[in-house]
Amino acid sequence: MGRVRGLYDWVLSWAEGPHGARALFVLAFAESSFFPIPPDVLLIALCVGAPKRSLWFAGVCALGSLLGGIAGYGIGMFAADLGRWLIQQAAGAGGLDLATQAFDEYGAWAVAIAAFTPLPYKVMTVASGIFHEQISLGVFVGVSALARSARFVLVAGLIRAFGAPVRGLIDRWFNVLSIAFVVLLIAGFVLLKGFLQ
Repeated sequence: MGRVRGLYDWVLSWAEGPHGARALFVLAFAESSFFPIPPDVLLIALCVGAPKRSLWFAGVCALGSLLGGIAGYGIGMFAADLGRWLIQQAAGAGGLDLATQAFDEYGAWAVAIAAFTPLPYKVMTVASGIFHEQISLGVFVGVSALARSARFVLVAGLIRAFGAPVRGLIDRWFNVLSIAFVVLLIAGFVLLKGFLQ
């Protein structure tokens, strides 16, 4: 736990320097395939420091995350043994089994849910490459681009609109809010499917 806290503090320290946006891009890229600290931490700090640039920071974060996700997909597709090891490190011994179950039940929605919520997106990026016959790179990129952009624009937009006070609310309630959003989204699709039958 001390190591993770140290990484968290190190990530936050980048917000105070002139290279914060570059660090955000690199962090978002790395987190999508192997790094444990989500980029939201640095995104929030940068947006609070320069609220008018919040949406630009969100774009930098989304692009870095998408490219990192593609790298994760490549790891899973071309280096499956390394991919399985990374999934085990991120999600434990049953991580690949959970990803398999998620793909079997939800298909590309599994990627969208992991991309938007606090679930480990890196697990789904690497697993998508391992299961590339079930989810093509094109579908993966499209779903990831939409869901990751939505996540980071939501965070940045709230800070731009409400300023620094919303930072504490996002830090405290982001997990609950994002999971509630996904539950409502899935419920909406289930209802729509019921009406169409």
